[in-house]
Amino acid sequence: MIVTGGGSGIGRAVARAFAARGDRVLVVGRTAGPLAETVDGHKDAHTLAVDITDPAAPEAVVREVRERLGGVVDVLVNNAATAAFGHLGELDRTAVEAQVATNLVAPVLLTQALLGPLETASGLVVNIGSAGALGRRAWPGNAVYGAAKAGLDLLTRSWAVELGPRGIRVVGVAPGVIETGAGVRAGMSQEAYDGFLEAMGQRVPLGRVGRPEDVAWWVVRLAEPEAAYASGAVLAVDGGLSVT
Repeated sequence: MIVTGGGSGIGRAVARAFAARGDRVLVVGRTAGPLAETVDGHKDAHTLAVDITDPAAPEAVVREVRERLGGVVDVLVNNAATAAFGHLGELDRTAVEAQVATNLVAPVLLTQALLGPLETASGLVVNIGSAGALGRRAWPGNAVYGAAKAGLDLLTRSWAVELGPRGIRVVGVAPGVIETGAGVRAGMSQEAYDGFLEAMGQRVPLGRVGRPEDVAWWVVRLAEPEAAYASGAVLAVDGGLSVT
């Protein structure tokens, strides 16, 4: 199992969920410290500190797969993501390019590099998108992030067709508002982020925002043998918000 963006939030929850059931997991992220916290207490969980947008990152992951996972990848979870809020007219080129590089380009190049190990295992690719990018909704102030995530959903559907004959399944999981601290990392103050979560929780039909574990549960279920016929779908895990 490989999980990118595993140092916090959804990625950490997914990595821990796989490790808890005894899977060998390679957790990829930018910073060694948070990755070590993710795998603490899980003897078959390993870490790789690398910027997933680095051109050398895919080959670095492939080397770890050979050394740590026996050259086989049962599940690849493309979770690493970054966001930067801003309306058109106030966007910074560096922030725009970083969002596209992390949220769209990196999953393409990493998945491509791992096709051999995935095919050997008749494996699964899980692309972590966003419920905000589903359907025909606008996303003012977060359009670049949303566009990249919408592109990831198209990759999910296209790869399911391309890779199905090779025995590889591809599915998407689209979280809604999840309490991960991502808003603060994207530039919001803690006070503003807390207010945002409270307001969004009132809009969600189930009456609360999500937890990383809510998403991780579904990722693990999709990797089970009973889900072997699921491919090409994007599952919203958002408490019903996307259908309101």
